[in-house]
Amino acid sequence: MQISKALVTAAGPGQSALPLQRLVDRDGVEKTALEMIIEEVVSAGIESLAIVISPGNEEAYRRAAGGYLDMLTFVTQPKPTGYGQAILSARSFLGNEPFLHLVGDHLYLSSKEKSCAQQLIEVARAEGCSVSGVQATKEKMLPFFGAIGGLRLPQTDRLYEVKRVIEKPTPTLAEQELNIAGFRSGMYLCFFGIHVLTPMILEVLERIAKTVDRPVSLAEALNELASRERYLACEARGHRYNIGIKYGLLNTQLALSLSGVDRDKVLSDMIELLAVQK
Repeated sequence: MQISKALVTAAGPGQSALPLQRLVDRDGVEKTALEMIIEEVVSAGIESLAIVISPGNEEAYRRAAGGYLDMLTFVTQPKPTGYGQAILSARSFLGNEPFLHLVGDHLYLSSKEKSCAQQLIEVARAEGCSVSGVQATKEKMLPFFGAIGGLRLPQTDRLYEVKRVIEKPTPTLAEQELNIAGFRSGMYLCFFGIHVLTPMILEVLERIAKTVDRPVSLAEALNELASRERYLACEARGHRYNIGIKYGLLNTQLALSLSGVDRDKVLSDMIELLAVQK
């Protein structure tokens, strides 16, 4: 399975300004979050990327893209009609091809030489199916993520066949329907913010959009996808950081700093700061 295109969604309510925020990366270089997301895409060998944005935001995104502007296509989502609809709005760009998809309010730190996006693309190519990145997540974080239930693939430790997808489940619902054998109580596999999706997801999203009068949910479409074709989840070797939640930017910057070239200085500054606060 060849994957040559990528899609980033950044038009959700409260989400559109997040990729424009500036942070310092692990090499000590100040960049926009958008540049870091694009670098994640480029690391996976993708050269063509579309970004779904809100009306009036294109100029700001052009400035925030740095040296990557030439590889970008901007798609405007006129109204905030759901995550799934944001993906559908880029159908003419995606065509009938599998694609890499990232959300615009997450950043990713790999714990391996290969980036998180590259890890998922390699699994999708090897298995020939859609693959969603997931991360073991505490129950208290369920209100922020979609979660999956399924079965661990034999002779693997990080691959799962997806049987059920629920968007932001309650702890009770998760306990009833999303338990994974071998996981300790209170831990669930929640979406990582990176997916490799086959064209079937566009067909499913279109069908849902034609039959409901409400925002279209990607999680709903992924749940149907799991019943129509093989669909896997992969625990990426790395961590996702949601910059859209309270203290999300702070926590993301700390994670970048503490895994980067300025780690010692940052630790020293943190100790001084803590001492002052006593």
